[in-house]
Amino acid sequence: MTAASTPKGERRRQALVEAAAALLADRGFDAVRHRAVAERAGLPLASTTYYFRSLDELVMAAVEHGARAELAACRTALDAARVADPGAFVELLLDALLGPRGDFDAVLVRYERFVAAGRRPWLAPLMRELRAELDALLADMAGRFGRSADPDELARLVAVVDGAVISALIESDPDPRAAARRMLLPLV
Repeated sequence: MTAASTPKGERRRQALVEAAAALLADRGFDAVRHRAVAERAGLPLASTTYYFRSLDELVMAAVEHGARAELAACRTALDAARVADPGAFVELLLDALLGPRGDFDAVLVRYERFVAAGRRPWLAPLMRELRAELDALLADMAGRFGRSADPDELARLVAVVDGAVISALIESDPDPRAAARRMLLPLV
């Protein structure tokens, strides 16, 4: 039995993951440090190394926690969507790719995760797994809206959104979602 397999250990480990995910969402990867995570979780500093072998392992757990919460929120929104509304498809697609409407930080965190996978090879397998789950969600979304669920077509839509968002970020556009919507609407 490991320390995290007790109910108290599981609660503490989960508190650390949630704290790390919140720091990641608020201030990016550089904010996720042992001391900051412990303080945010209200736990002793030593708990971060007690429950996680390394800071990389804690960061990976935080990334996974945040991404899975995003995927779950998108699934819930998809289940509640009115599939007769063509604009709803675009908005749900943007929710899945960029996060909640009006949340600029959510856009930054998502794109930071993608870049981080390139700089942190230990993160790349998780990001590929999460991307496969996102792709499955997008295919389900397209199917429910009577649109093509062809992987190549969906990849093109994602690429258009990614390009629009990156351009908007470069231009200091405070609303990258609007830029992505403008590029996406003519395609769907």
